[in-house]
Amino acid sequence: MTDRISPDELERLLAAKTVRLLDVRRPADRDAAGGGIPGAEWRSPEEAEAWAHELAPDKPVVIYCVRGGSVSAAVYATLTAKGCDVRILDGGLAAWEAHRGKG
Repeated sequence: MTDRISPDELERLLAAKTVRLLDVRRPADRDAAGGGIPGAEWRSPEEAEAWAHELAPDKPVVIYCVRGGSVSAAVYATLTAKGCDVRILDGGLAAWEAHRGKG
């Protein structure tokens, strides 16, 4: 089971500055589509094990990939196993763009 949040919930968290946002799209997906959610930091999903220790345990993290599917789920599993407080953006970048009127 994963914790998911809606684009609307993410928008509120970003406005309150209470969450760290990570873009975990595969490099090819990121290069092909470009863009992303403003303020997000890109991290390689294949290297989540290596960068997980950089996340503050007291600050929630939201991750997103293209559609919030398998890539996000794999990173979620890695980060939660390391004790991180993680949520997945339900529907990924596609849902965010639709929410913001860009999709």
